[in-house]
Amino acid sequence: MEEQNNQQQTQEEVKPQVEKRTFFSKIRTFFIECKRVFKVTKKPSKEEFKITVKVSAIGIGIIGLIGFIVHIVGVLSGL
Repeated sequence: MEEQNNQQQTQEEVKPQVEKRTFFSKIRTFFIECKRVFKVTKKPSKEEFKITVKVSAIGIGIIGLIGFIVHIVGVLSGL
């Protein structure tokens, strides 16, 4: 019984102390992470941008078509 109590106490002691972060420290951390991301990213070339626009348009079209088909099926079935 003592061994279980000792194990529980040691497990509790091992848990790291989480310091409470204030609102301003969270905002500061967010901006630091945003700054890091902006340093890593680069402006896409014209060709990359065209491909991204085409793929996005195709995806939006497919999702719209699926929604239209679901709507038509619902109207025709009387739902």
